[in-house]
Amino acid sequence: MGSQRQGYRLKPQELLVVVICLLGTLLFLSFFWDTGFHLPNSGWVMFYALVAGAIVLEYFMFKLPPEGNHQSMDSTIFLAALFIYGPKFSLMVLLVSAVIIAFNRRHVAWWKHYYNFVTYSAMIIGAYWVFEAMGGTLGDFKVVELYAYVGALATYFFVNVLLLASYFFLLYRNQLIPVLAHFVRESIFAYLGILLFSIVLLILILKTNMFGVFLFLIIAVLLSHVFKQLFLMYHEINDKANKDQRTGLFNHSYLEEKLDEYIQLYREEGKAFSFAMLDLDDFKKYNDLYGHPQGDKLLGFVGSILKEECEPHGYICARYGGEEFAVIMPELDKNKARLFIHQLRKRVNNSPFEGVDVLPHGCISFSAGVMEMNADTYEKSQLVGFSDRAMYISKSKGKNVVTVYGEQTFIPQLFEHEINELEQQIKVFLSKDVYTFKHSKRVYSYAVDMSQVLGLAEEERRTLILGALIHDIGKLEVPREVLTKRTKLSQDEWELIKRHVTFGKEFLLATGKYNDLVPLVELHHERYDGGGYPHNLKGPEIPKLARILCIIDSFDAMTTERPYQRTKSFTEALDEMRRCTGTQFDPELVAPFIRYIEQRIEQGDIPEEALQAFEQQQKQQEPNERI
Repeated sequence: MGSQRQGYRLKPQELLVVVICLLGTLLFLSFFWDTGFHLPNSGWVMFYALVAGAIVLEYFMFKLPPEGNHQSMDSTIFLAALFIYGPKFSLMVLLVSAVIIAFNRRHVAWWKHYYNFVTYSAMIIGAYWVFEAMGGTLGDFKVVELYAYVGALATYFFVNVLLLASYFFLLYRNQLIPVLAHFVRESIFAYLGILLFSIVLLILILKTNMFGVFLFLIIAVLLSHVFKQLFLMYHEINDKANKDQRTGLFNHSYLEEKLDEYIQLYREEGKAFSFAMLDLDDFKKYNDLYGHPQGDKLLGFVGSILKEECEPHGYICARYGGEEFAVIMPELDKNKARLFIHQLRKRVNNSPFEGVDVLPHGCISFSAGVMEMNADTYEKSQLVGFSDRAMYISKSKGKNVVTVYGEQTFIPQLFEHEINELEQQIKVFLSKDVYTFKHSKRVYSYAVDMSQVLGLAEEERRTLILGALIHDIGKLEVPREVLTKRTKLSQDEWELIKRHVTFGKEFLLATGKYNDLVPLVELHHERYDGGGYPHNLKGPEIPKLARILCIIDSFDAMTTERPYQRTKSFTEALDEMRRCTGTQFDPELVAPFIRYIEQRIEQGDIPEEALQAFEQQQKQQEPNERI
């Protein structure tokens, strides 16, 4: 049986490199096909001086803020050579200097050196064509021809930006215009400097010959040193702003900024990532035994391990606070993230440190919770909250464990405690608005049942049930007279009522303990068709649990007495829900809820208050047979 081999197919960015290399080579050779390259003996001295200058300036390449931005002044050599001696001379300076640089940097792939060479060739040739077309004079500097120098440099700049931006456009599949705009913003001022310095070098060579080259190189090297110091100062200031001085990791503020960026990338481009919270086990015991200075050393030691393990992968590791750390892992799903954090845990376990043998595990250990970003994760506080919850489940399992959010089994006692705690919060409504208290309890009861009907995972069940119980907590900020008003609300009063979802969100964020419930509290009045409030979210933009809570909350609102809406019968409410399927309610979630209510009606299993409202409505609809 024969086998077929498929040939290697070039990627778009690789094909672009090949095409640019071929065209650049042809352009370069086209200047030497007829006459080659000849110089008088006196010209060779200047030639080698400029070659040496290009090599020196490339060697003294300097960095500029922001980090990762490099700049070399070797282009001033090529442009000055072009304006004085013409394109052949400039291209030969480029060729010889490129060969020497490639030989000295053999660790860099050969094709990168070659691509760099043909890119510079295209830039020089393009600049020459424009300079000649605009009437520029080679071998002299005339102020009246300044426009020709500006045009040549603009072309030099444009060719460079176009070639680089096209490569990154094909590599990362972004939109071309934003990529071009980014390169222009990052390099336009550097190229304005190159224009100025190339003219300075041009004048120096014309006026002082070799001394001008020598003087220019001294100035350029000194400037590169100054820029290097500038970058070091920038880096130091940036570190103080973004780094935790005790561990050397990023700080909490920087972590939150990056979380916002990655969440935005996920929403716009679907780029997945996972997030982990880590908490050192028994750190307080170590602090109490050896004192805070030694505890700080332990934090620094752990931080160095996390940094060493995370940085090579491009993961962002930060000190979240106290003995807690956090890791953002781009492009990792929850399973790969769990594996990485597990390996990190083992590395920490196997790293000896003074005094840790007295700890329960006999080594440094941490408990971790992992959360993968998904469509139902509304904001960073929820992402952090879920990871934090999984981390404390790891603690409950005996510590030194990694738990993925959603895969853990909750301890019943812990769940019951949270329900009791939130019930204490909503009991305030007993003295302010008994309706809201009873409504919250009924919605909570429906949520308990629906979490089973829908087969939700244990963690989703907890979030839905607790969110249902606390979802109207923001109404504590609404005046009693508005909540209990029997007549129609004014527009201002209705707007105030609508703000209860924002008040509720702010309440939860202020307490900090139930951040994972924020989406349910804030978004349970969003509509599936985008006509709800406060953000007019639509369809799957609304987290699934918030869509479920919207259905439950709306049904109870329709079937029980409210100060600003007529009570509906159960039949009317179900008809209304059918009518609003696909507009107000998620079709896939409302259908099982309707079946659940119909089954409860058939079984006679209806909450007492709702049954009373239903019976009252039925009596009102019956003909009055009594005189």
